[in-house]
Amino acid sequence: MKSGSQDKRVETLRRITDLFAAEAERFNDREIDVFDGILEHLINKIEHRALAELSRRLGPIKNAPCNVVQRLARDEDIAVAGPVLKQSTRLSDADLIEIANSRPQAHLLAISGRAQIDTSVTDVLLQRGDNHVFHKLAENENADFSDHGFATLVKHSESDEQLAEKIGFRRDVPLPIFRELLRRATKVVRLRLLGSANPDAFDRIHSALEAVSGDEQREASSQHDRDFAEAYEKALALHSNGEISESKILEYARMERYADMLAALSLLSGAPMQLVENILQSKHREAFLIPCKAAGLRWSTVCIMMTYRANNVILSGAQHDSLRTDYLKLSETAAARVLSILAGSASDSKESRRRNELSPANPA
Repeated sequence: MKSGSQDKRVETLRRITDLFAAEAERFNDREIDVFDGILEHLINKIEHRALAELSRRLGPIKNAPCNVVQRLARDEDIAVAGPVLKQSTRLSDADLIEIANSRPQAHLLAISGRAQIDTSVTDVLLQRGDNHVFHKLAENENADFSDHGFATLVKHSESDEQLAEKIGFRRDVPLPIFRELLRRATKVVRLRLLGSANPDAFDRIHSALEAVSGDEQREASSQHDRDFAEAYEKALALHSNGEISESKILEYARMERYADMLAALSLLSGAPMQLVENILQSKHREAFLIPCKAAGLRWSTVCIMMTYRANNVILSGAQHDSLRTDYLKLSETAAARVLSILAGSASDSKESRRRNELSPANPA
């Protein structure tokens, strides 16, 4: 080893590696240490191509010479470090964490493909890794994640549909985090997860999606109520100062500020805001005319409001003319009387539901 040429050292390294690989399972710890010492001397001054070959040979061997594996795993050349980083069981979690904290992304990617990865290692990989590392970890079924690790993956998946799908197909994602993944996921990702899932995964995904859908509906309803309450408070303040008028409604309609438009129309027509919204959302187009007429709006303003209805429907010329005729015939007094009747009916219905809920037959 001292006097041989570079080629001679490579040939010696190859023959000693062959000798070790052929009988690896039979060697005891003391014999392995002998190989370790010889191989360490040989690899000190040898080309990287030979080191890469050595790494490929030793990577799968469970009792490979420990010091040599440690040296190869820390090599800056990923061709040398990669095979043992991905396969060698001689590397402890502490070794992997140290390498993950000090080496470039290619080394982290190699570690991400290991047959078993502890949460302490994945936490570091997720902290320092790039998008390739995230994808590799997400598709590695034998990589374990802490709750923080899963949360980090989910956060990154918000703008990465492929990553979201890979996480979605994992069976070890905690249910609260899985629901958060679905909550952040696009509709396309949700459909792909359901469409590609096996029967067991389908039930899990479908159940989680139902829960998420219910949460979203409740959240949307709550937000709707807050938006409308705020809009009504603002409109009430303007109305007390005489600033709510047809021009204000027209401004809101053109700006597509639906809640503000609704609140202003409610105050001008004298009808409860919820009733006005129900009427405006009705499938019967004629009903839309009633609060508008009660508020004394011109037909031109009504046309613009109809254009910006939340459930916008395009009218034909004949339908438009028919509605215009009905609107011109309808008097403000008649419209106000209809609104009053509808408001009373809605109030009676609400009171009836409340009494039914409190009755002995239907205890609250």
